[in-house]
Amino acid sequence: MKARVIAIANQKGGAGKTTLAMNMAAGLARRGRTLVIDADPQGTASQWAAQAPDSAPFPASVIRVGGALARELERFRPDYGFILVDCPPAPAGETVRTVLIGADSLLVPVLPSPVDLWASLAMARAVEDARLRNRALRARLVLNQLEPRSALTRDVGQALSEMDMPALRSGLGRRAVFRASVLDGSSVYAQGGRGAAAVAEVEAIIEEVLAL
Repeated sequence: MKARVIAIANQKGGAGKTTLAMNMAAGLARRGRTLVIDADPQGTASQWAAQAPDSAPFPASVIRVGGALARELERFRPDYGFILVDCPPAPAGETVRTVLIGADSLLVPVLPSPVDLWASLAMARAVEDARLRNRALRARLVLNQLEPRSALTRDVGQALSEMDMPALRSGLGRRAVFRASVLDGSSVYAQGGRGAAAVAEVEAIIEEVLAL
């Protein structure tokens, strides 16, 4: 079987793209062989994995790919159960277009504010273009940095209703453990009890995405 390819992209920096990609990769690695393709010129995913000690490497493979992404996706697809692509922050760029044509799913992490949601409208247009060649593409927003025990504001709910892309029911909370996992090159799965709530959030996202 070929790998399930999940693209993670947003035109706006700081939305938690790599945080989502790396923690999902750690969760998916428990289900099957998993690869993260770091297609972002900043190389954050690669730097993250490089922080891991030799005694406890990051649970998924992480590689940097700058060009010929379509060819690389096809090359690696037979060898993995899951491939996540951490895309550069540019929805109209050639890299993102290439990934969306070859992906099964697209996740667009966004902060829970109307301004950040509206800034993601370009991703919806990129999805429409990609579906001309990849009609099976499933795209979803993922709310990130949700405040614990707080409901979405009316303004955010209104902004979500105006989006052409639905949101997952699950999202990521604003938790220090997500930031802590970057420092030691791990994920929230390796943080013990203090990471339990974050793991539950990541698991809920994974289950939703696999059910699309």
